[in-house]
Amino acid sequence: MINNALLIRQLGPADRDAYFQLRLRGLKAHPESFGESYEEALAKGAARHDAILQGAHAAEGDFLLGAFEVTDAPLIGVVGLRRNQSDKQRHKASIVGMYVAPEASGHGVGRALLNELLARATQIEGLRQIQLMVSSRNEAARKLYESLGFRKYGCEIEALNVNWVFHDADLMARFM
Repeated sequence: MINNALLIRQLGPADRDAYFQLRLRGLKAHPESFGESYEEALAKGAARHDAILQGAHAAEGDFLLGAFEVTDAPLIGVVGLRRNQSDKQRHKASIVGMYVAPEASGHGVGRALLNELLARATQIEGLRQIQLMVSSRNEAARKLYESLGFRKYGCEIEALNVNWVFHDADLMARFM
């Protein structure tokens, strides 16, 4: 399905609806993998992503990337970077909202998204560390992150409560 023409680019305002629909798919299919529930996302609406989609702070470390098979094809994967805003923590940023549609899974889309995110992150002045949380049970994602230099530094016990089923999350970091 996925060919060598995979396009990874920063998402903008015109991508809002496609991004929001793919995010909802991820929230519904894998509630244990996201801090936000499907219902919360619906209640807040797509407009809450407008600020990051404007891209005004992309150079400082706040952006969303999207994966497409080719130009003008449907969005098949997303990942975001959010930089800490406090003076004492601006050297850190977090990977957020990583999701690849099931029809594109296993074809290198996640790796391509993360490679582009890391390439952009190395250009951000003062950024020294990228952190993420991954469900302790999501071995495939953890292995992908480890292959890109992320290392586990802790585990948050019962990090997420999905209908009274608790899920631990591994805390991982990569130093630039």
